[in-house]
Amino acid sequence: MFQPPATGTAPGGVQSPNTQWDDGMPAIIETSHLRSASYGLCPGARPDFSPLNRPDLSLLIEQNRLLHAHAVPAMETLYQQIVNTHNMVILTDAKGVIVHSLGDDDFLEKANQVALRAGVTWSEESKGTNAIGTAIAEKTATLVHADQHYLAANHFLTCSAAPISDYQGNVIGVLDVSGDQRSFHKHTMALVRMSALMIENQLFSATFENAITLHFHARPEFIGTLMEGIASFTPGGRFIAANRNGLFQLGLSFAALHSHTFSSLFGIPVSALYDHYRTAVPGLLNLCMHNGVRVYGRAELRLANGAQALTGNNEITSMPPVAPPVPKAPQRLSGLRYLNTGDPQLELVIDKVNKVLGRDIPILIMGETGTGKELLAQAIHNDSPRAMGPFVAVNCASIPETLIESELFGYEDGAFTGARKKGAVGKILQANGGTLFLDEIGDMPYGLQARLLRVLQERMVTPLGSGKSITVNVELICATNHNLRERIAKGLFREDLYYRLNGLVVKLPPLRERTDLETVVNKILAAESGGARFTVSAEVLQLFRQHKWPGNFRQLTNLLRTAAIMAAGEDEIGMRHMPDDFLDDIGTVQERHAVVSTERMIAAGANLEEMEHTVIVKSLEAHGGNVSATARALGVSRNTIYRKLPGLK
Repeated sequence: MFQPPATGTAPGGVQSPNTQWDDGMPAIIETSHLRSASYGLCPGARPDFSPLNRPDLSLLIEQNRLLHAHAVPAMETLYQQIVNTHNMVILTDAKGVIVHSLGDDDFLEKANQVALRAGVTWSEESKGTNAIGTAIAEKTATLVHADQHYLAANHFLTCSAAPISDYQGNVIGVLDVSGDQRSFHKHTMALVRMSALMIENQLFSATFENAITLHFHARPEFIGTLMEGIASFTPGGRFIAANRNGLFQLGLSFAALHSHTFSSLFGIPVSALYDHYRTAVPGLLNLCMHNGVRVYGRAELRLANGAQALTGNNEITSMPPVAPPVPKAPQRLSGLRYLNTGDPQLELVIDKVNKVLGRDIPILIMGETGTGKELLAQAIHNDSPRAMGPFVAVNCASIPETLIESELFGYEDGAFTGARKKGAVGKILQANGGTLFLDEIGDMPYGLQARLLRVLQERMVTPLGSGKSITVNVELICATNHNLRERIAKGLFREDLYYRLNGLVVKLPPLRERTDLETVVNKILAAESGGARFTVSAEVLQLFRQHKWPGNFRQLTNLLRTAAIMAAGEDEIGMRHMPDDFLDDIGTVQERHAVVSTERMIAAGANLEEMEHTVIVKSLEAHGGNVSATARALGVSRNTIYRKLPGLK
């Protein structure tokens, strides 16, 4: 038995290592330990280093292709929020076999020591109590901290896992964040649960193409967010399925809903739904559910054989889509002019790019993670003569090495074990006539770089397993956060490919160096707030200008998206809407400034009382006037703060 940790509760009702256990161990962990013992596992056993071989791992990824495709973007977003915290983000299949992972290099080395890598099984039967295996066994989000792990070798870990379920409630995978137990953060589980829910919603929408899909919520600003309900119906209006939030809002079981129709659940016939979207500017639907609750909704009709709708006599006739698709980034961020928000460095980049548009000159975009490299690439495509052609983006770092070759070049039927019948068209051919964007090109496996160079030189692609080459015409844009010359020196990147890619090299400035921060904040808020209009307080803007923004635009966008939800119904985003971890980061920086200021005061001969006053005032400013947070940061009581600052209320 381990000793009870300190007090606290993780978001989402999941017990955390800060919780004071009554019995010394949470019930879910205790039950898992009993199961682990029944499997014949020994707590002192060495980790099982038995990963799948490369062909079997390729087959596993192919079998989980849909899960993998929708999970990877969410994993990248999640990783940006925990980067440099000695953690990794992990995706497994339904049996706990690791399919994909992202992580800090220093922690990945430690993770390899306990077989925390692709192709290894982390079920309870294999590894005993651990967040992934226990989340599968219990079908619930699970936190396993330090010596709550059954195997002693895993005691250095803290792991937060959430199952990913299909619309029938079957667990199809697990999303997990594992890291050094000393770097545990109480918000990690909430981030994992939100990311898992995001993946579930995307999978749900992708599952029902031949259906009417309704996105609904009692508050219109929540449509398009994780809180929305989603329900799918046949074109005739018969209920098919609903996501978790949809089931909750409808208040009926999955089985009970199968006797319902769109009309019985939302109070209007399907024909009225079609009439609504025939209007010139259809707004949100105003619906009354079967339980009397009024909700707002947005509907889409997506059919595999084209957009269709019902007529009055229940016949299928062709018609425009029921609802226009949700605007994607290329439509919202129309082009280079949109990105030009007044920063001189960015203006110079855009000026250079404009001069080579349509000239068949490859563009290489440099910049830190999150500086908007893909947005720039998309804007270049939208302003180019190829704007009507496809824009195909490939993240060379997120696709497993075992799959990237088939993803890029495609393959013929039977090219490898587990390949889909009739083969698959590769990303390069998908981009034919348009733009191919290779993000994180510096992470492309060395062996594939020669094949890519050959394609760029010969303008021909040969799919795996095929003896036939296909002519291809693409505009190439690449991006990287690496110094490619350093990677060339280390033998990780081909010099001949580098000189083929760098027709025009531009570098995006990090957010901390931008002079147009306020304009950027307003544009992001306009795009992410669902039509609501907000101003940002001068106090918050000042904090934004002080922050280093290690995650750049990804970090700022996530922060503003959350703040907009927190400020729903208000006009201004203020300090009270800022996440605690952001305020903690700002506080740490400002407290350092306070220390420097105190050192200067000592040199100037200030007395102890003056120095105490300065430190407390600076810390209060850093924590937005929150006395409790200031007291915690300084290690004193609230009463001490009030005593030292008698005018404080």
